[in-house]
Amino acid sequence: MKHYTVALFDLDGTIIDPKIGIINSVKFALNKMKIEYSQTDTFEKFIGPPLDQSFQNFYSLSESQAKEAVESYRIYYEKKGIEQNHLYQGIKELFEDLVKRNFLLYVATSKPTPFAIDILKHYNISNFFKEIVGSNLDLTRSAKKEIIEYILTKNPNIVKNNCVMIGDRNYDIIGAQNNQIDSIGVLYGYGSYEEIKEVKPIYIAETIDDLRKILL
Repeated sequence: MKHYTVALFDLDGTIIDPKIGIINSVKFALNKMKIEYSQTDTFEKFIGPPLDQSFQNFYSLSESQAKEAVESYRIYYEKKGIEQNHLYQGIKELFEDLVKRNFLLYVATSKPTPFAIDILKHYNISNFFKEIVGSNLDLTRSAKKEIIEYILTKNPNIVKNNCVMIGDRNYDIIGAQNNQIDSIGVLYGYGSYEEIKEVKPIYIAETIDDLRKILL
């Protein structure tokens, strides 16, 4: 099994389970804009991709409408949704052990950087990470490819061969491949086995214990 020294972690679906906060924030935004939705809608599809793209793809909003929806989403998320999530069991202990083994840890998320920082501080785990990198509030740098590229460019001492991206959606794996680094797809989040397998990560981890075995 390959030895890594640098690990980039997705946030939603990898470090935290954000389901309730994201669903409530999406509903708030749709209600605010008077957009009809079905009670059977699967709002979990919003977990992972950039928000503005999701509003455009799933509710056929224009670019300007999607930006307005994101603004409404953030109103709820910043006040309530940011606390409507929880850490996956065992992830904090994994970070502790990785840091003890001198891993350099980063967060690479499509969530806006200030929100990601607040969440990780709320759970007292922000100190494990050398840097927490997300999207900009103006919706730029929201693609996972761009976020990973930003981390690698800002830290030229990172050897790509020793670096791995860990995430639960195909966006994480594709973003890693676009930056020529390895990836681990995790199945305890919101991406299906079929979704992850199709994009061919180097490893697939069903549980955090599996992830621990791969990394350590």
